[in-house]
Amino acid sequence: MNIFDSLERSKSYLPDKEAVIFGATGITYRDLYERVCRLSSTLQADCNIQQGDRVALFLPNVPDFIFSYYAVVRLGAIAVSLNVMFKRDELKFILNDSEAKLLITTPQLLEQVPEASDVPALKTLLCTGKADRAGVVELSKLLSSASPPTPKSNVGSDSAAAILYTSGTTGKPKGVVLSQGNLISNVYATHHHTRMVSTDRLICYLPLFHCFGQNFIMNASVNAGATLVLHERFQPDEIVDSIKANAVTMFFGVPTVYSRFLTLPNLEDPLRTVRYYFTAAAPMPVGVARRWRERFDAIIYEGYGLTETSPFASYNHDFVYREGSVGSPIENVEMKIVDPEGHDLPQEELGEITIKGPNVMQGYFRRPEETAQVMREGWFLTGDIGQTDADGYFYLVDRAKDMINVAGFKVWPREVEELLMKHPAVAEAAVIGIPDPDSGEAVKAFAVLKAGAPATEQELTEFCRTRIAVYKAPRFVEFIDALPRNPSGKILKRELRARQRNIKEAVGLISAAAGR
Repeated sequence: MNIFDSLERSKSYLPDKEAVIFGATGITYRDLYERVCRLSSTLQADCNIQQGDRVALFLPNVPDFIFSYYAVVRLGAIAVSLNVMFKRDELKFILNDSEAKLLITTPQLLEQVPEASDVPALKTLLCTGKADRAGVVELSKLLSSASPPTPKSNVGSDSAAAILYTSGTTGKPKGVVLSQGNLISNVYATHHHTRMVSTDRLICYLPLFHCFGQNFIMNASVNAGATLVLHERFQPDEIVDSIKANAVTMFFGVPTVYSRFLTLPNLEDPLRTVRYYFTAAAPMPVGVARRWRERFDAIIYEGYGLTETSPFASYNHDFVYREGSVGSPIENVEMKIVDPEGHDLPQEELGEITIKGPNVMQGYFRRPEETAQVMREGWFLTGDIGQTDADGYFYLVDRAKDMINVAGFKVWPREVEELLMKHPAVAEAAVIGIPDPDSGEAVKAFAVLKAGAPATEQELTEFCRTRIAVYKAPRFVEFIDALPRNPSGKILKRELRARQRNIKEAVGLISAAAGR
């Protein structure tokens, strides 16, 4: 069983159908299959990639990501997807942690790739375009002399297929290992619940390095023999034009995308071909879902899951849609609410959401202790707080205590705090999430400066933006004399959140008074 079988089957039945549309370029299933096989042969013959080797993909949403992903899994190797917003130190950590043997990237992203001496396991660096850096191999030159395709690797459902890095409670990235069986079971569930078929056309601007874009959209589209309309990023006007020009039938987005669309005029005609809307990655505000339904006479179906669950775990079914719910478990998956000791809780009681099924990861790469912390007798402990109703529908009430959700991306405060304290003027720092109408939450830092060491808000935000992914960097910095702490010395972030609410309320009162 190999996720590559999906491509092979779609090529056999629908060879001349468009598999991918990227700008003005259309790629048929025959073309996609042949390109993947050539690349796969090249990776094996020229780069010595074998079953079980890790291959890092540092690629944006371009056809080369799809070619590379399927070429890797065809060999039974493991695709390690890297966030294209990561900077050099972040990449260095993940490349060393995964011991990736090969990396594929673009000329534009190449400058962020660490030097060979910093990543000893990395033997080959391939670039999709012309590269001036020493030791980098241009992929096109290898492909021009590619050997005839070798037979695909026969791997079992338990063989690892992908590693996607996600932050943990410590803020250190952990590699989530997903097996062939994890991916395939989730793809079939996606088809069942969305009723995806070969005539569908899916728009994908969500990052392919993320499990939502990679498995729920890309792999599901290829398995269905559908057409993937690919975009590098979310640009509202560009996406709207593409939906109309390509007669898109299925639209996927995080809640903030739908909020943004609701501010745009004249969408009714461009969206007339869309039969299905889906959201995940963050809770959908009930008000946004209602306004969408009233304006477009269409339901935004909501799912719930995590990278660790491939990612699909529950679905707000169309036959019994419950407003504000993330639905009930998909087939072959179990979910329940438990207390801190692991005891099952009755309906409407708040507790931790736990998940069990063929979608649950194999574990965190080479982190048995951290895997054991989130696995209990086959149940994955999500860290998310929720409850159920009388019909078994789940409601996501809160996220893990301190995690910040920026447009679907997880930001763990400790990583940002540790970076801020590397600035020569900062003595202490604490980071929280604050409400933001565009991204759901924004990162705000509270900083205590060293005596006699001045710094500005812009200086600290730029300090972070050049060292970590932009979405992790604080958008706001407030300077304070001391951080609030309890008797044991722990920082009281609830007081910082209360301080932020008081500031917001004060601004509101001042604005109201000025308007009188």
